[in-house]
Amino acid sequence: MITFHCVFFHALLIFFRRILILQAGFRSFRISDDMFWKDNQQFQIIGGDLHYFRVLPQYWEDRLLRAKALGLNTIQTYVPWNLHEPQPRSWVFEDIADIESFLKLAHELELLVMLRVGPYICAEWDLGGFPAWLLAIEPTLKLRSSDRAFLQRWWDVLLPKVVPYLYKNGGPVIMVQIENEFGSYGYDQPYLRHLVALSRRHLGQDVILYTTDGGSQDTLMRGTIPGNDVFAAVDFSTGENPWPIFELQRKFNAQGKSPRLSAEFYTGWLTHWGERNAETGAEFTARELQNILSRNASVVLYMAHGGTNFGFYNGANIAQSDSDYKPDLTSYDYDAPIKEDGDVENLKFRAIRSVIAKHSRALLPPMPSNNERSGYGTVKVSKVASLFEVLHALHDPAEVVEKQRPVAMELVGQMFGFLLYTSEYPGKQKEILLSIPKVHDRAQVFVSCAADKNQRNPTYVGVIERWSNRELLIPNLECPSDIRLLVLVENMGRVNYGPYLYDRKGILSDVRLDGDVLQHWRMLPISFRNLSNLLLDDLITQVADSRAAVTSGKAGPGFYEARFTIDQGARVKDTFISFDGWNKGVVFVNDFNLGRYWPSAGPQCTLYVPAPLLHAGVNVVVILELDAPHPELVLEFVDRPDFTCGSQSRLP
Repeated sequence: MITFHCVFFHALLIFFRRILILQAGFRSFRISDDMFWKDNQQFQIIGGDLHYFRVLPQYWEDRLLRAKALGLNTIQTYVPWNLHEPQPRSWVFEDIADIESFLKLAHELELLVMLRVGPYICAEWDLGGFPAWLLAIEPTLKLRSSDRAFLQRWWDVLLPKVVPYLYKNGGPVIMVQIENEFGSYGYDQPYLRHLVALSRRHLGQDVILYTTDGGSQDTLMRGTIPGNDVFAAVDFSTGENPWPIFELQRKFNAQGKSPRLSAEFYTGWLTHWGERNAETGAEFTARELQNILSRNASVVLYMAHGGTNFGFYNGANIAQSDSDYKPDLTSYDYDAPIKEDGDVENLKFRAIRSVIAKHSRALLPPMPSNNERSGYGTVKVSKVASLFEVLHALHDPAEVVEKQRPVAMELVGQMFGFLLYTSEYPGKQKEILLSIPKVHDRAQVFVSCAADKNQRNPTYVGVIERWSNRELLIPNLECPSDIRLLVLVENMGRVNYGPYLYDRKGILSDVRLDGDVLQHWRMLPISFRNLSNLLLDDLITQVADSRAAVTSGKAGPGFYEARFTIDQGARVKDTFISFDGWNKGVVFVNDFNLGRYWPSAGPQCTLYVPAPLLHAGVNVVVILELDAPHPELVLEFVDRPDFTCGSQSRLP
């Protein structure tokens, strides 16, 4: 009896001690014996990437719950510097940039987090996450080894926000990534060690820092940080034999500190405009995942849920040369198991869930149902004005820059969207040849008589594109004085990966007319702030007099408006806008920049409209169409995505 009481009270003491330890916040996530350990229990990471900045905050919980239903115990997300510091010392941590609320929500849902704080993230995100204003600094910065003052300032703001959410402090963050795939870019140990020192200063000595690099000797040698301080994870193509790569991984970690981790297990792939939509087979993906999990290796699905590149934040890739430019789609569906709109009733979700269920220590939540979607039908579109008719309202005269030669967008403070370059030249009684050797990324060229101060309807000349640069013949205009040249340049997304990362936008060369350099330029930044009110309320009456001169089929940029009503009391649902029949442009839904459409290049025909952007009553859609609208001036609201547009051959 005495022995029983001793054992009982000893067990009770251990129980209460564990409770006290947990209440005091003494939790641990560590690496030893080539394994992950969570609170002294062996732990297998079964994770997936889900980026808070690609999902509306109203849907964060929905997507995280779907990730849990897939069987994930860990969420991995990047932190894009450019989202949080869009202008120097102008910090944004609200709405879709509210990373603290995202981390708190993940914790409430009992999901761990692997945080990829950069400062470079790649992610098919504009400039790999670097803020574009870095490109305006002179002398020129070398990105990914940049002036340490800028990096330190950013992390001095970000990392203290992370500290309360570290696992040891009662939060979900178990690991923090340093840089991203640096071994595929360069070899700069002082830069990497500087990042480690900054991280340790804010996060402490016991949080796990990690790098992720491709599974080759060269990339691991260049991208890892030797020593006992930083864990080296690997990624590799789905379908490669993982076991030799995991053995190679061991050589770049301290003894006993190399749990096998594929930090990016690719469930799909990215797609550029002008390509076929990338797809990866469900059974193939599940089979390769089974191969890794069956031997107790850890894995993070890239992506578990892709989301959307809202606004102007999509990235781009370059292959062989600076002109071999391939911008990413607005959709970042990635052929992930949780689709862009949250769909889980698909073969890939079920196949992956089935594999994870075999290896998860916890019972998986029930299969969720899809969110309801609605096709709101055909909506009539009306033209509001050409861009030139309302140009005076789309730029601040105080922000206009005048220079002898054209300069990059970033140098005039225009980080995204469009910049209009204008100059004048003497009229000639013949056609003349226009040459712009270097334009990033797409320039539409117009001419008008300089004496026409309104310049409401200039003559369209043609397009010069980065990937198919060509000279244009400018027709002879009969003008009483000089001729005005107008070049509208679109930034289609900065390069996010590779040696051409330093990707300024706009006109980056001299402009020549019949071989002569054209000088004296004005640069007008185009703003879309409060666009629906700006156009629809204030300007319609101003442009009404010239409306007859504007026809729906005329080439050139113009604003179009559509309104559709959701009945009061009706449930507002997700939908998709089909742009089949339109050409190229940007769309705003209730003043939210949904992103770019380009069905003539394809493959994306539809843009996803999450229900939180809509409301009962009248909803306003404003379209900036750059070329020519649908010939019948209609939009179609449909209940499913479509990636079958275009010839898939427009871009190289």
